[in-house]
Amino acid sequence: MKVRWGVLALVGAVLAGCGGGSGTEADDPSPPGYAREPGVPRVKSEADIPELPFARYEFSVDDSKRLSEAQNRLQRQCMRSFGFKDFPLDPDTWGGIRMASHYESTLVAVSPYGTLDLEHARRWGYGFDPDPARAERQKAEFLPKGRKVTRREEPVLNGPEAGEGGRPVVNGRKIPKGGCSAEAERRTEVAVADPTRMRDYVPQRTEEIGKAVARDERVRRAFRDWSRCVADRGFKRYGSPARAFTDKAWRKGLEDGNTRRTERELATAVADVECNRGLNVTGVWWAVTAEKQRDDLRRNKSRYEAVRKDQDRLRAAVREVLGEAG
Repeated sequence: MKVRWGVLALVGAVLAGCGGGSGTEADDPSPPGYAREPGVPRVKSEADIPELPFARYEFSVDDSKRLSEAQNRLQRQCMRSFGFKDFPLDPDTWGGIRMASHYESTLVAVSPYGTLDLEHARRWGYGFDPDPARAERQKAEFLPKGRKVTRREEPVLNGPEAGEGGRPVVNGRKIPKGGCSAEAERRTEVAVADPTRMRDYVPQRTEEIGKAVARDERVRRAFRDWSRCVADRGFKRYGSPARAFTDKAWRKGLEDGNTRRTERELATAVADVECNRGLNVTGVWWAVTAEKQRDDLRRNKSRYEAVRKDQDRLRAAVREVLGEAG
């Protein structure tokens, strides 16, 4: 089954929904000296966070959507060549799983620096708006739009099951390795020098740098000050904003990923955001992350540029499939 880069879009959409907002900051603490040094941005909302150096080496949400559209077109073209003339452009390959585990686990994702939306914290704490209509609209945006794949179409779409051996012939033609789904992916990546490196290198480096950032004394100091600020307001002492967000007490006994929105949860979430914004915790996190990303880019410049060139080749292939090349 072809890679669905677009899944990342959902994570970004959910986190963005928890990052804006405004509110009274009269009780907010003031940023310490280290949080006001040159190069440390003043961050009170997601809109204040500058772009990180790795951004130019990452696929955007729009890139992911366009790639999915191009691969869907090629996949449908392939399936029709095997006689499935009514094969949909965006088939339902999720089956009974649908969005259950994927969607709910994404909803409780949180950035390393926590959340910054004070109004959201006051109303929903560490949870989300439980309105069923809103949830269904969000799910519908990412669910396949077409019908389910039939049993006859399945082996042509995804290739024969393991152990079946050989490549079955349909309408006088052999099914491509991995089926039409894999064939569509190969066609968009035909000019890409190293597809695995293109997909995995930057996310892997991002993860490793994220671990280094968490160990950095500057970030640890910011988290300690934030933790003390929250505790001084009468709440639990957490090791980091992410730990507060993922406290199991908020979701105990619930299966939908949401929280109970108790008075203590809401008050903790408000203290969390006010201390984060007041102490400029996110600004410190960003500055350290940006520094380490720039250092990694300098040390591994040729690898990052190779990734970028392959991404550009992929974008060119997508433009051609979508009829935009010229």
